[in-house]
Amino acid sequence: MDLRIFTEPQQGATYDTLLTVAKATEELGFDAFFRSDHYLRMGSVDGLPGPTDAWITLAGLARETKRIRLGTLMTAGTFRLPGVLAIQVAQVDQMSGGRVELGLGAGWFEEEHKAYGIPFPKEKFARLEEQLEIVTGLWSTDLGKTYDFHGTYYDLTDSPALPKPAQEKIPVLVGGHGATRTPRLAARYADEFNIPFASIEDSERQFGRVRAAAQEAGRSGDDLVYSNALVVCVGRDDQEVARRAAAIGRDPEELRLNGLAGTPAEVVDKIGRYAEIGASRVYLQILDLDDLDHLELISSQVQSQLA
Repeated sequence: MDLRIFTEPQQGATYDTLLTVAKATEELGFDAFFRSDHYLRMGSVDGLPGPTDAWITLAGLARETKRIRLGTLMTAGTFRLPGVLAIQVAQVDQMSGGRVELGLGAGWFEEEHKAYGIPFPKEKFARLEEQLEIVTGLWSTDLGKTYDFHGTYYDLTDSPALPKPAQEKIPVLVGGHGATRTPRLAARYADEFNIPFASIEDSERQFGRVRAAAQEAGRSGDDLVYSNALVVCVGRDDQEVARRAAAIGRDPEELRLNGLAGTPAEVVDKIGRYAEIGASRVYLQILDLDDLDHLELISSQVQSQLA
């Protein structure tokens, strides 16, 4: 089971804070550092000092880390033109020595678009399908050849399809809860399917849909990695669990029900139940980025039991 650290910087984090967490992620043996792609805080937090851009952050971390994978859950398709995104991600992959992964989603948070003057189109999912086709098509075009795409929303003519990533193929993540179109997109474009904040039962159902869609598309269901993203709150005892839950404004019992919360033994047991339904990777949503002891505890008493 791969454990990856997943952050939500729009809730309030500087680049230096993210760098500290990313370095701890690497030093403590976690597989990867991922972040959300949002420009506006959610809920009652103040979000200070303001948003950081996902791919600018990852570019910096690419030069400051050596081993961990780096990526997004999920890059918002509404924020970037697909040709520009392909350039950005390929460049960060080069800067990291081939450690980048791209999670790409349709975008959903209308308020952040209004706040920063970003168009929020009605047909986001159809645009996402074209974006996935373009980004992967640009990367896979042979050197010396050009790439063309003429769709409903995007039109590319005689693109040199440069630069190329350092990796032969950048892993692409598709995710979500949709019952029909999402599995179909994952089957066509994804190396990994991620379901965020879902129960074991809902995850098993959605993984099955993706496997079926992959088979219909001529792929083996085992071609994809299946993963979950879940909030994490681990304590050595109930008192420490309660303290960490309070720090992020959540109830301990609600976190036990909807996330990975409790003592290390409780969390290891629940992760094992996700593994039983096909998950081989978990993105641990860390909401208190100043609590590095939390990461150390997860590394020493949860990850060590899953290795």
